[in-house]
Parts: sequence; structure tokens; C-alpha cells
Amino acid sequence: MSRPSLFTSFKRAQIASLIATVVDFVTLVMLVEHVRVYYVTATAIGAFVGAVTNFLLGRLWSFRAVHGKYTSQAFRYALVSAGSLVLNSLGVWWFTEHHAIPYTLSKIATALLVGIFFNFPLHRAFVFR
Repeated sequence: MSRPSLFTSFKRAQIASLIATVVDFVTLVMLVEHVRVYYVTATAIGAFVGAVTNFLLGRLWSFRAVHGKYTSQAFRYALVSAGSLVLNSLGVWWFTEHHAIPYTLSKIATALLVGIFFNFPLHRAFVFR
């Protein structure tokens, strides 16, 4: 299986990110609204669940990187995900606390910014190279 072009992998990565974001967002809202978990903690948990979803989609579809060693990719993905988790948590907190934006809208804005400017470049060049 050959590696997709930059444009194709970007499109696929955005679709995979959208799916992972939906998983992340649903987890966040369910934890906050139904389980009464603090929204910052729920953001971190949702980001983790979304990261697992995105790793699997990235490896199998977005970057077609099944040739690489699974454990090495998972380790590199975990490093990028740790950075993403911190950026997402801080972004949601910052938009919500400092700009009085509802946490749900803060989550959307933060996820878009982190996904395009942090996750995609690092996934393509570092995780699924």
C-alpha cells in the first residue's frame, strides 16, 4: 500500500479528526452533563478517547502507515497526543474562563486550531512517516 499524497492524507486526516472529535465531544458532554465530571477533567478524558480513535484511523486509512511498527507509531502518537491533550485542555479552559465562551464552543474552536496546526503536521512528519 503506497503512502497517500499530501492532499489526500490531509483530507483523510480531517475526516478522521472529525470522527475522533465527535467521539471526543460526545464523551466530554456525557461526562459533564450526565456524570457531573469537572469540564477540564472531562476534556482530558474525551481527548484521550478521541486520540485512540484517531490513531487507529490514521494508521489504517489517513496515512496508510501499516508498514511501520505498531508500537513505535503508538509511542510517537502518544507523545503528540500528550501535547494535544495539554493544548486542548488549556484552550478550552482559556476560552471558557477568560472569554466567557461556553465550554462546548470553546471545545470546537480549540479542537480545530489544535487539529490543523499541531496534530496534522506532526502526524504526517513524525508519527506516520
